[in-house]
Amino acid sequence: METLLFLFPQFTYMAPKEEAYFKMLGAEDAQAAKMKDDSSRQNEKERKSRFSLFLTKSGSHENISPQKKTNTTLSNISPETALQWSDSFEDLLKHPDGVEAFTQFLRTEFSEENIEFWLVCEEYKSIDSKSKLLSKAKYIYTVFIESEAPKEVNIDYNTKMAIKANMSHPTRSTFEAAQMKVYSLMKKDCYPRFLHCDIYLRLTRRKGPGATMFRRRSRSCVFNERGEPTQPSAW
Repeated sequence: METLLFLFPQFTYMAPKEEAYFKMLGAEDAQAAKMKDDSSRQNEKERKSRFSLFLTKSGSHENISPQKKTNTTLSNISPETALQWSDSFEDLLKHPDGVEAFTQFLRTEFSEENIEFWLVCEEYKSIDSKSKLLSKAKYIYTVFIESEAPKEVNIDYNTKMAIKANMSHPTRSTFEAAQMKVYSLMKKDCYPRFLHCDIYLRLTRRKGPGATMFRRRSRSCVFNERGEPTQPSAW
């Protein structure tokens, strides 16, 4: 008010109602600006989602494993095969059926983007063509890396910025640091929970009607129906 009086001496007085009116106008302008900003962000997110869908339908990410429909029937997996996946996370990822079961588990936790990102990075590193490498790199960055991406993975800011800086000339190692971080997250956080989830316990027949006990060939213990190791009896 003092500034207005200095610049415009003719405005010597403003009634309280008038002052409140102008303040209200300022608040409305701020609210309108915020709504416009929120709308812009939502539109941008929808644009990215449509772009991801377009990439999926156009085939610009051919042969990306996470997008393929598999004919895997988990019910056909033998308990002994499923039990092998508990040896290590590395052993789990070596088995296509193990990857499928693990993916189904991650879907229940709404975090399947982690395994999808790891798989697409594995395939990315096998590309020889520079043009295909660039195309696949752009796809991975748009879908998994950039802020508010449709399937954005949880990586730190520095790793994300390093990837962004390499996008103009990507190499096979462009996503390596991010892939290792996601791998470590799945191994330390998701994998232990997977070994105790219903999906895995049913495959090993350690949960549900008619649960039986199986001796692990590679382990000197027996698992009971709750999935707990017990000392083996003499056979």
